[in-house]
Amino acid sequence: MNAIQVAQLGGPEVLSCSEVDTPEPVKGQARIKLEAVGLNYIDTYHRTGLYPLDLPFIPGLEGAGTVDIVGENVDDLEPGDRVAYAGVPGSYAEYVVAPAEKLIKLPEGVDTRTGAAAMLQGMTSHYLAHCTYPLSSGDVALIHAAAGGVGLILVQMAKLRGARVLATVSTEEKASLARGAGADEVILYMETDFEQEVKHLTDGEGVHVAYDSVGKSTWEKSMNCLRPRGYLVLFGNASGPVPPIDPLLLTQRGSIFMTRPTMINYTSTREELVQRAGDVVGWIQSGDLSIRIDRELPLAEAGEAHRVLEARETKGKVLLIP
Repeated sequence: MNAIQVAQLGGPEVLSCSEVDTPEPVKGQARIKLEAVGLNYIDTYHRTGLYPLDLPFIPGLEGAGTVDIVGENVDDLEPGDRVAYAGVPGSYAEYVVAPAEKLIKLPEGVDTRTGAAAMLQGMTSHYLAHCTYPLSSGDVALIHAAAGGVGLILVQMAKLRGARVLATVSTEEKASLARGAGADEVILYMETDFEQEVKHLTDGEGVHVAYDSVGKSTWEKSMNCLRPRGYLVLFGNASGPVPPIDPLLLTQRGSIFMTRPTMINYTSTREELVQRAGDVVGWIQSGDLSIRIDRELPLAEAGEAHRVLEARETKGKVLLIP
């Protein structure tokens, strides 16, 4: 099969398309013929070595397609089933093998492209809005990169929870998308100091929670946007990792909380995975959640996909098509 491999760490140019052996499922696994692969920022962290993996490796953690073969002791899947998943390595390929317990069957009305686009970012948004800081009516939330893959979904979920959303974006085009997703106020951070604007929009009180996927360039101002006992939720490093922080800083800012969640701890059981994925897929079916696909590129153009993602040229999800 064709797959993208990383043999050395570096920029997008290290993503090389080559022919490799097609994997075979073992006990408890199924093999999926992939129809779409979801691109996520964590893929770039693996490529650069920020989150190290043993070399060489096939990147990618998310995709959707049709079950091809099932291994022993797999009773609830059969060839032909349409499935999606997140958290399965080796996804930049034509086929992937996955533990059956990681797979979510796609219902009628949700195609594989939407499934691949929705799993990781949809479940990430779900745990951020429902568990990391459980939003409720009256809460004010700051959401950075609100026109990105997670951002557009998180804005919608925050509104479903009844929160007031202050969103940051880089351009007026992205501002229009954030407003379309439901953002109450949109801040163009290239033109306006978002910290000062947040304080203005909240009459100096600050927000209950700041969802920050940008990291190094925004975390301190995000912290300054919080009201006493507010939550700083760091879930990405788009501008680089956040430096070490003195815990006393949390006291000085008003007994605030800071957390760095990851999806693996919020989908640690099959029941939790099914519940989160079920909500995401159900809201797509009902029309309460819209998944925006920014562009689709052939698998061989994975390097270009990484380039546009890191350059912040995307507005929604990027898919690779094997």
